Amino acid sequence: AAAMHLGASPFSVYNTYSAPQIEHLAGDAESRVVVTERAFLETIRKATQQSEYLEHIVVVDGEGEGGTLTLDDVEARAEDGFDFEAAWRAVEPDDVLTLIYTSGTTGPPKGVQISHANLLAASRSFDELIQFGQGARVVSYLPMAHIAERSCTQYLPMAFGFSTTDCPDPRQIAAYLPEVRPTWWFSVPRVWEKLKAGLEASFAAEEDENRKQAVAWALDVGRRRVRAEQAGEELSNELGEEHAKADAMVLSKIRERIGLDQLEACNVGAAPTPPETIEFFHAIGVPLAELWGMSETCGAGTCNRPGHIKIGTVGQASPGVEISLAEDGELLMRSDVVMLGYRNMPEQTAETIDAEGWLHTGDVAEIDDEGFVKIVDRKKELIISAAGKNMSPANIEAKLKAAGPLIGQAVCIGDARQYNVALITIDPDMAPGFAKQHGIAESSPDRLVDEPAVLEQIQKEVDDANADLARVEQIKRFTILRQEWEPGGDELTPTMKLKRKPIAEKYAGEIEALYDG
Repeated sequence: AAAMHLGASPFSVYNTYSAPQIEHLAGDAESRVVVTERAFLETIRKATQQSEYLEHIVVVDGEGEGGTLTLDDVEARAEDGFDFEAAWRAVEPDDVLTLIYTSGTTGPPKGVQISHANLLAASRSFDELIQFGQGARVVSYLPMAHIAERSCTQYLPMAFGFSTTDCPDPRQIAAYLPEVRPTWWFSVPRVWEKLKAGLEASFAAEEDENRKQAVAWALDVGRRRVRAEQAGEELSNELGEEHAKADAMVLSKIRERIGLDQLEACNVGAAPTPPETIEFFHAIGVPLAELWGMSETCGAGTCNRPGHIKIGTVGQASPGVEISLAEDGELLMRSDVVMLGYRNMPEQTAETIDAEGWLHTGDVAEIDDEGFVKIVDRKKELIISAAGKNMSPANIEAKLKAAGPLIGQAVCIGDARQYNVALITIDPDMAPGFAKQHGIAESSPDRLVDEPAVLEQIQKEVDDANADLARVEQIKRFTILRQEWEPGGDELTPTMKLKRKPIAEKYAGEIEALYDG
């Protein structure tokens, strides 16, 4: 906040980035100051040793060394008589507030320039949608280089005065939720999917048969209510009474157990979310609403409003946002939330924002009669089979990951092919429980690949996913990989998006074997 008031443009990078990657970003941004933890100091030194712009490296923990500054050093350098009031009043609405470097699924990251005016427009839009109340609470756990995390746990709390609790290790988020009991929570689909899988595993492992049956009954009642509401049907008195009983006896206790019992709103976005996942949380009384946005739009775009949610869509245009479809189905957007442009990339900026101010999102979409938007897939990622059928790999992959607990990541291959195949990884968080349940001594994914019970379970999950897909979309063959895919690695961006081209190159042998066999 202090840097923003001074007119500086603070931005974050993923701590998984290598020194050459950070060197590129720091050079592109012409960074004069780098603030880091000691654990990353060596990487920062390597990344900035040739920088013509860098003036200071500030280490926030421990003593300074080798020309670095501590926070105490920074405070000691404060100028007497500095006019803070004049400094912040000199900041203009169109000045660059921050840079969001896109994670780059195909090429080098692009620096999205977000202005103060952009962010204020997005904040007003979110507030009109969510209507943040006094005493709102959020949990911060995603990387600050992600626009969603920056908006949800930094900018919005600054603007509307609610509290943020930091969870330094994303793997501990499930433990933080019951402590904080957030009133609003945003997360990416994979976290919601893992939370769902964990609950379902605990339900299945319940040894008390009466409790097990009670949970199954309550979930069934919850699903019947959700499906009736989604179909626009009037809730019968009988179902209403049964649901009230199920909620009091079971569902409310599930929400309390996972720390989501005080939610006023919650959202999911940044990647496709299986409708089954959203339905599950609605069934237990968690009003999960899917939204859509981009770094280029401050994360704003479309959203399902609280109390007006259509599962399977990303909602309607957010307040202050215009949307339209191009002739080829690409979603277009125009709003004050749209970025100033890509830093040092005028040609790419002109390709993305046309002369009439429409942002070409790169997403193919459908808009229904009520204005609800359904994202089909990224325009450049659609699969066109050898027979000329257009398919969404993201939709197929979402079905696979939603079909059961053991599939961690999945990538669908099928462009210019006769049929679709998949590369699948085992979910490392679900593996130990599965191994214990089946009496398997080794629980690491690379060992489980050879277990018949694992192959049988993965085959069942693929079959279940195929049952919800058109014949041409179905996975005909698959292979289970021994590797775990980590965010920021060869296969996933830091925001857990698939790097399709690098995956296809790295696993070319495995892919060809699926078509040759």
